[in-house]
Amino acid sequence: METGYDQVINVDRHQRFNWKLMSIIGAAVLLIGAVFSVAATSRGWFKGGGGNKVPIYVSSDSQINQQVTLNGGFSSIAKAVTPAVVVINVEGRRQQQMPFSFDPFGDLFGTPDQDDEGTPRRPRVSPRQQQPPGKGPLQAIGTGSGVIVSPEGYILTNNHVVEGADRVKVELADGREFTAKVIGTDPPSDVALIKVDASSLPVLPFGDSDKVEVGDIVLAVGNPLGVGQSVTMGIISAKGRRASGSRSSFEDFLQTDAAINRGNSGGALVNLRGELIGIPSQILSQSGGSIGIGFAIPTKMARDVMDQLLRNGKVRRGKLGVEITPITSDYADAFGYKGTKGAFVQRIEPGKAADQAGVKRGDIITEFQGQRIETVAQFRNLVSQTAPGTMVKFKVWREGAERELSAKLVDYDDLAKVKEPGTGNGESSAAGGLLSGVRVESLTSDVARQLKLPETARGVLITDVDQNSNAWAAGLRRGQIIEEVARQPIANLNEFNASLQKLGNKKSVLLSILTADGSRYVVVKDEE
Repeated sequence: METGYDQVINVDRHQRFNWKLMSIIGAAVLLIGAVFSVAATSRGWFKGGGGNKVPIYVSSDSQINQQVTLNGGFSSIAKAVTPAVVVINVEGRRQQQMPFSFDPFGDLFGTPDQDDEGTPRRPRVSPRQQQPPGKGPLQAIGTGSGVIVSPEGYILTNNHVVEGADRVKVELADGREFTAKVIGTDPPSDVALIKVDASSLPVLPFGDSDKVEVGDIVLAVGNPLGVGQSVTMGIISAKGRRASGSRSSFEDFLQTDAAINRGNSGGALVNLRGELIGIPSQILSQSGGSIGIGFAIPTKMARDVMDQLLRNGKVRRGKLGVEITPITSDYADAFGYKGTKGAFVQRIEPGKAADQAGVKRGDIITEFQGQRIETVAQFRNLVSQTAPGTMVKFKVWREGAERELSAKLVDYDDLAKVKEPGTGNGESSAAGGLLSGVRVESLTSDVARQLKLPETARGVLITDVDQNSNAWAAGLRRGQIIEEVARQPIANLNEFNASLQKLGNKKSVLLSILTADGSRYVVVKDEE
């Protein structure tokens, strides 16, 4: 009996112990579940019953001045944003009607005229522009998108959406249609401002595109392929992009993998606060459809252009008067500079702001108006977005030290297009070593005049370059003048040959190349 009693007592103790353990585990599970539920609902991981609200903060002057709730998706943001995104239909008189939906990204990545702080690439030429004008009735020749940025009817879009149009029609999300007036366009930035005669329209507030980070979730809203308003989702893939390596002066794109197709041009790229951070402008694609590489104009640039179009009817840009290129490791080694951040000065326009401020060829611009310069594109845009006539301060690195300079920016004006120079008639000599494959001859005064070079020009004229040579890969071409070798000036063929011999077994050489457009540095490397 005692044994049986003891067994009963032991069993009861075990049962009580097990119940206590199960209670503790159950309470822990409930606690963890509650924490996860709150976190998941607040972060929008699933549709929760409590529906914790994630506020979307917008500008106080916006028609979307409200809080939207993110319950497992982006529907609330889409509902708040889409009323301010419009469809733009372009009409014109043409002898031959274009097929449905022109390529709004026509000539996606055109070749720039030059790589200068103030030289835009050639204007895009869309297929509809190539059609000869006709005298017939208006007909649809293209479609795109736009963003309402003012209750009074001002709409931002791309220049290439409305360029060459005889009539621009705008369709609102609620179905109303208006004929729009083109207030102004700016081909270099691909921004245009149009207006419809309406009031109390829903608008998209501007977000701070400078605060956008790689990895941020974004929504793209537009009219892809004319199917109607659509919303796609993605992330910011990169910042400060130039389309496919283009050297266009005023490109500082936000790159996104949110699906962007023909017709999305001029639409909206928004953050999760419901704010406009970019205007979709271009895509990188061999097929013409989205492959997840799209580019949007940051709102900081778009808003600056819009404000100038409203005030002046055109965009005025500041100019320092320098030609700049990225700092490669070769340039850094040649000049004893640590790192590759900054803008390398290839040449200076005589008499312009930089020249008067004391900038020298080979300087590295490291700071502009208190902002450290990381890339050439950043510097170009900082200068171009500063009004002409502004006194600016900037820093340059020269011979191991930084120095601060001041200059008064001038109005932007296009540089003369580089012309292909001729060649001389003197006896040419084949270079050796690092410049193997290059033939040169002494520069004469007659040839210098023919090439429209300064009277002080000295050096040797390149008469031929082997296209399979390292020199060709570095950018040397027939008709250029080599005026320095390893930072030493040369006046004739003998000095050129002597300077090459001094290089010995070096694997690279810094050359100064002169053309009718000025001087620039080139590094030729032994790639073998």
